[in-house]
Amino acid sequence: MEYEVNNKKIVLLKGDITEVEADAIVNPANKDLILGGGVAGVIRKKGGPEIQEECNRIGGTFVGGAVITTAGKLKARYVIHAVGPRMGEGNEDNKLKNATLNSLKVAEENNLKSIVFPAISTGIFGFPKDRCADIMLNTVFDYLKSDTGLQKVMFCLYDDETYRIFEKTLKKIAGE
Repeated sequence: MEYEVNNKKIVLLKGDITEVEADAIVNPANKDLILGGGVAGVIRKKGGPEIQEECNRIGGTFVGGAVITTAGKLKARYVIHAVGPRMGEGNEDNKLKNATLNSLKVAEENNLKSIVFPAISTGIFGFPKDRCADIMLNTVFDYLKSDTGLQKVMFCLYDDETYRIFEKTLKKIAGE
């Protein structure tokens, strides 16, 4: 599914985020920037050790924050590591919004034109997928209305259920 906002695109894809061609992919990171399991583990495995080495030099970031590293051997040029909230830690909605917004700002600061997000925090961090879709899509929609150099924001969703939730939410936001 594709939607246009202010001559920029929001695109929903299903599959493996590490296979998407874009300037940057977003890793749903932990605050220590340790590439463990899930999406981060696939990024580490396919991208090579230089991504973790650069994360180690950075040392970490706060929940809601985002930092950028090389993408190693991945198709993307960069990995933006965004730290989403763990359910139960408090103020989760705002922290997820900030992780999304800060990822967009990092992309903008690095003159990137395209970025790909997963459904941040919906794996082992336990964030509800419908709330995630609502927060992330609204944040991106509002950001693309501004004067930004970003041209395409994609969401690569791993399974059918998550894709359907994001698709339904995007249609609602777009007024379809």
